[in-house]
Amino acid sequence: MVKVLQYGVGSIGSKAVKALVSKPWIEIVGAVDSDEAKKGRDLGMVAGLDRRLDVEVYGSLAEALKHVKADIVLHTTSSWLDLVEPQILEIVENGLSVVSTCEELAYPWRRSPEAAKRIDEAARKNGVVVLGTGVNPGFVLDTMILTLTSVCISIDRIEAWRVVDASKRRLPLQKKIGSGMSVEEFRSAVQRGRMGHVGLRESLDMVADCLGWNFDYVRESLEPVVASKPIETEFFKIKPGQVIGISQSIGGFVGGFEKIKLNLQMYLNAENPRDAVKIEGVPSLEFEVKNGIPGDEATVAIIVNMIPRVLSAEPGLKTMKDLKLPFAWLKAF
Repeated sequence: MVKVLQYGVGSIGSKAVKALVSKPWIEIVGAVDSDEAKKGRDLGMVAGLDRRLDVEVYGSLAEALKHVKADIVLHTTSSWLDLVEPQILEIVENGLSVVSTCEELAYPWRRSPEAAKRIDEAARKNGVVVLGTGVNPGFVLDTMILTLTSVCISIDRIEAWRVVDASKRRLPLQKKIGSGMSVEEFRSAVQRGRMGHVGLRESLDMVADCLGWNFDYVRESLEPVVASKPIETEFFKIKPGQVIGISQSIGGFVGGFEKIKLNLQMYLNAENPRDAVKIEGVPSLEFEVKNGIPGDEATVAIIVNMIPRVLSAEPGLKTMKDLKLPFAWLKAF
């Protein structure tokens, strides 16, 4: 029986709890959340299970570890590594492995090498494993692409697309893509560095490192998608001219040639949602998941399914490319 501590009981954390209780090889021993309204309450009620789990939500990791012992932490708090690093280091220094949904932790070695080194050294020192993963980054625009390349002898170019209908997603994500903003507000938020999908650069870096590609330069773009007609979701009423999401891309160039391009379109009422990959090489491949891989459900699934892989790995900061082949863990562990 694997003893799991859930760190963060927001939207994704709550869905993780529902998945964890469905696994007979997992025991949830406690939870951590800084929200005063959740402290001291039963995790089952906080996570929306409508039943008690007899598991308490604590206000801090230190407090939780005074009362429970765990084997691993599922961490679901923030997308940005600068905010998450202190939390990850505290977990590691208490001798616990961790699987986190922090997008910038999915492959931090190129963009945040100093933070990656600190986390890696701490994990090795304490004999534990740290993994950042999710549906994207963690799967669609990196691990899935790399898996497809395994049947190629040579590769000239890769392009991939993730098109997501954000109207069906949770409120934090709809906010993160700028829903309801004016174009001016959107561009201002981009300048502050807190707008758009987090993790596209991490996906590009992981694919490039695996294939041995070094780029002369990388080109990124982030533009608003603007409503041409009124749109209403559970959370927003959008007028024409307001922002309904993002069109984001990143490309790596060698000698003026774009070797790889990753495209992400995430907006309300998106047309033709899908995940697709096109590889030009020997052989050339085209692959598509119609309607796309569901974001929240897939993120929860992959962080739970990676628990056995993390607990069986050598200590250190790991990425999806470092661990054994991922799959749905439907058996005992």
